[in-house]
Amino acid sequence: MNSNKIYLETTDHLVSKEKFRLEYFTETDMLVTQPIPKNLSNYYESNNYISHTDEAKTLLEKVYQTVKKIALKRKLELINKYTNTSKTILDIGCGTGEFLITARKNNWNTLGVEINDEARNKSSKKNITTYKFIEEVKSSQFNIITLWHVLEHLKDLNGTISKISSLLDTDGTLIIAVPNYKSYDANYYKEYWAAYDTPRHLWHFSQKSISTLFEKHNLKVVRTLPMYFDSYYVSLLSEKYKTGKSNYLKAFYRGFRSNLKAKRTGEYSSLIYVLQKA
Repeated sequence: MNSNKIYLETTDHLVSKEKFRLEYFTETDMLVTQPIPKNLSNYYESNNYISHTDEAKTLLEKVYQTVKKIALKRKLELINKYTNTSKTILDIGCGTGEFLITARKNNWNTLGVEINDEARNKSSKKNITTYKFIEEVKSSQFNIITLWHVLEHLKDLNGTISKISSLLDTDGTLIIAVPNYKSYDANYYKEYWAAYDTPRHLWHFSQKSISTLFEKHNLKVVRTLPMYFDSYYVSLLSEKYKTGKSNYLKAFYRGFRSNLKAKRTGEYSSLIYVLQKA
C-alpha cells in the first residue's frame, strides 16, 4: 500500500495526550494510524476504557451498560438469522463475555478470544472458555465468527483475517462491526472524533475498505447494517474531547443528525458487515 497523504492529526485523549497522524491509503480507502507505539498495551491502561468493565457507577457507564443490553439482544437476533445445525460461535475480542453468555443462554456453543488479561479473567469467571490469542484456537470450524469493534485494534490485520477464514465453516458467516470514518459525526468532529481513538485504533475503515480488504481473503460482504446508538455515544465522547464538557444536548443533536443524514448516504457512525465465503 502506498500512502497518498496525511488525512488528519489526532490526539490520544484517553491516556497519553500524544499526537498521532492518520495516513490515507488510496488502494484500500483506509486510514492508518502512525506511528504505532511499540508498547501499545500501555495505552489501554485506563479506568476510562469502558469496554473492559462491567461497572455502572458513572452516568456514562450507566448509559453504556443500558445500550449494551439492547445491543446484545440485537446481536443475538442477527446471529440467529445465519445459524446452521452446529450453532458454534467464536467471538474475537469478547471482552468480559456478556455477548457469549447471551448466546449460550440461547443454545449456542461458545468460545472467546480476549487479549486483555483483566477482561479475559472476568469472562472466565462466568464460565466462558476464553483464549488470549486467536492462534490458540485450533481446528474447530465455526458457524459464526464475530468481531464487535475489534478489527480496528488488530496489529496483524491480514494475518488475522487469514486465520479467521480458516476457522470459518464453508457456509459460515463472519460478522464485523467497525467505526466508519466517512460518517457525518466523523466529518463534524474531525480530530476530536472519539472513534478515531488513536493509537488503540490502528486502522480506520470505509465501506470500500472492508470490501477490498476481505475480497483478498475470498470473503464477500453480503449485508451492511447500521449501529444507530453509536452516533450518540461517540458524539457524547467527542463533545467532551472537543470542549471539556459532556454537552448532552449537543451530543444528542449531532448523533441524531448523523443518523438522519445516513438514511440517505448509508454512512452511519458505525456499521455491521455480514460476510460469507465467496
